[in-house]
Amino acid sequence: MKPAPFKYVRASSLDHALSVKAEYGDEARFLAGGQSLIPSMNFRLARPSVLIDINGLAELASIDRGERQITVGALTRYATLERDRDFLRACPLFADALPHIAHPQIRNRGTIGGNLSHADPASELPAVALAMKARMKLRSVRGERELEASEFFVGLLTTDIQDDEMLAEIVIPLPPASTGATFMEVARRRGDFALAGVAAMVSLDGEGSCTDVRLTCCGVGDTPVDVSGAAASLVGSSCSDQAIAAVAADVQQAIAPAGNVHASADYQRHVAGVLTQRALRTARERARHGG
Repeated sequence: MKPAPFKYVRASSLDHALSVKAEYGDEARFLAGGQSLIPSMNFRLARPSVLIDINGLAELASIDRGERQITVGALTRYATLERDRDFLRACPLFADALPHIAHPQIRNRGTIGGNLSHADPASELPAVALAMKARMKLRSVRGERELEASEFFVGLLTTDIQDDEMLAEIVIPLPPASTGATFMEVARRRGDFALAGVAAMVSLDGEGSCTDVRLTCCGVGDTPVDVSGAAASLVGSSCSDQAIAAVAADVQQAIAPAGNVHASADYQRHVAGVLTQRALRTARERARHGG
């Protein structure tokens, strides 16, 4: 397995990388971790004529903490996030989701920006970004624009990144202190893509009533699926097990998994329902104990 011929450009700066992307457009791809791109090139499923190596751009690998949000550079490795205790405390969905991503060797090289840009619907981080209402900062020689996660993912392996753009930063709003969060999935083997996965966030007030709930799924559609609407009935309630079971049934009706060689659509729907109940109960209990 060998890739088709390509030109290699090592970017000396962000401006250099963007100028080369503007010159070659859709024919050029950014090389960061390469954990999805290089296998695709070796199978000749992807045939970029130009590879722009951005691994030397340290400004894209930062984690900046603010009072209300955290900004993560697109070149930040999974392993860096996984070992940053302050980040994981602030964004507990990542604490649950990151260990599910492939294996340690891949997490040492793979990047958050590469994962989100690849937009595999069975991957964990797109669902996490959607649940946390992350915003994507895109850069090009024309300037900068920002997209909500709900606008960023537009189809199977497809985002709204334009031919001359790069995903440069991910802005993650910090949830209220009384928010519990969890991510769960079922996969055939540890490290495989999920047959179905669920990210859940539950916020409670001082009386124990739900003030907000976020619920997203991976592996059951062409994009990460926001099923928060199916859980809206929990707002204003104490999130009883009976109410959560009703939400799980609604989620099963709301999703439309296609099935695959590993799991039928009915099995994926069943798994999503079971995980919804488990995730919402866990998020509720974590919220009751201060997140």
